[in-house]
Formats: sequence, C-alpha cells, structure tokens
Amino acid sequence: MSVLIVIPARYGSTRYEGKPLVPLTGATGIKKTLIERSWDAAMTVNCASRVVVATDDDRIRLEAERFGAEVVMTSDACKNGTERCAEAVANLGESFEIVVNLQGDAPLTPAWFIEDLVEGLRQNPWAELATPVLRCEGEMLASLREDRHHGRVGGTTAVFGAGNRGLYFSKEVIPYTGQSYLPHEPTPVFHHVGVYAYRPDTLADYATWPVGPLETLEGLEQLRFLENGRAVLCTEVEARGRQFWELNNPSDVARIEAMMAEMALP
Repeated sequence: MSVLIVIPARYGSTRYEGKPLVPLTGATGIKKTLIERSWDAAMTVNCASRVVVATDDDRIRLEAERFGAEVVMTSDACKNGTERCAEAVANLGESFEIVVNLQGDAPLTPAWFIEDLVEGLRQNPWAELATPVLRCEGEMLASLREDRHHGRVGGTTAVFGAGNRGLYFSKEVIPYTGQSYLPHEPTPVFHHVGVYAYRPDTLADYATWPVGPLETLEGLEQLRFLENGRAVLCTEVEARGRQFWELNNPSDVARIEAMMAEMALP
C-alpha cells in the first residue's frame, strides 16, 4: 500500500509566527529547526513511500531544501494543514492509497503512531480518515488543565464511541472529570495527537467544503470532517515510555527540549 507523508508548514501562524524555523536543542546539544525535526520523525516511518514538505513560504522552502527535504509549494490561501495536504497531493499529480498529514509542530511523534493509523485504515474500511489518541495519565491531564487555567492551548482532547468512531474534538479538556489523579494513573481523558491518515478521495472532498461553525469556534480542522458526516477512526496508540507534546506556544520550546533531554533524543 503506497503511503505519502506530507508535512504542512506555514510561517504566519497566529499563535507563533515563524514556528517551523524555531531551533530545538536535542540531548546532545545539536540545534535543529522544528521543520527539520519533523522531517526526521517522518523519515523513521517504515511504511512511508514518500515524504514531502508542503509550504507557501520561501524561508521554509530554503530551510527544508538545506537539509535535503523534497518540497511542494502550495498557495497561501490554505486555511489549515489538511487543505495544504490536499493541494500538495493535487500538485504532485500522483496516486497514493493513503495520505498522512504529519503536522510540522509535532517533532516528537513516534513512527508507530503513523504506522498504527495506516494499519487502522487497512482494517476498518468504513473509516475515511484515522487520527491517534493517547490516554492521559494524571500528570498529562494536570498539564492540560493548568494550560487551560492560564488561557493557553496546551493540547486537544478527543471523545469517541463504539468502534472508536470519533464523536468530538476540543481544546477544552473533555470529557469532564472533577477527579484528581496520581501522576502515572490512567484517566478517562484522551489527548488527541495532531496526525491524520486520509483516504485520498476524502482528503480531496475536504478542500471543497466550507468552514463550519464548530471548526470556527474550536479552530480545529478535523471538525470539518465530522460536520460533513465523515467517519473518523480514533486509533488508540501507546506511548511506550515516550513523552509527547506539540509546539503550540513559545513556552512549549523549553518543555519539548526537556522531554528530548530526558528521552536522550539527539
């Protein structure tokens, strides 16, 4: 099964302008930009047939070409990473059985998250796209709550029903639980990991739909699929001792670098 990984990256993020070019220092003291570390993560995925960076910015293009990435230029009209992936696939003009959106702000994404998504689509023909969810332990849930208390978006949570069919995603911490948990105690809250595997026809359809009210309110691109009745598979993944966090805010740089140091990631 042919699998294309697209890494969408834009310079003009409203929350953190220039984010793809932010340097991150690994455990060995080596500095690499966020986009390079995202590329490194994509290159470890065993099922990937091809990996490209999709951007509309020449600064990101030059940086990606510097470290040897293949770049597909897209328009600045793309509203989010999913639209940028759809345009990149159209510009490539080639057929793939599955397209993966590895967003350029998630350099700690383990390869098996993506491999599990691809396998999930293989095993569940009803699913039109798949996205990973990670059960929060007490420490992660406390971090999510702390971020929301201070008005920061620390992560997205997901709820799903029978067959792991996605019901909703939110920047609030859902489902509600007033309970306190020990640092390594499992909780009923699932952290949504911003990676997607699409069937190509579904991805192409996405770009034709208008932005709906839920996507507008939450600022979450995956809600457009739910608002248009598409079936989303929430694939539960295991951390296997790996820490995971997305770079959403400037304060996340130190958090991610600390995680890289603790996990001895170069």
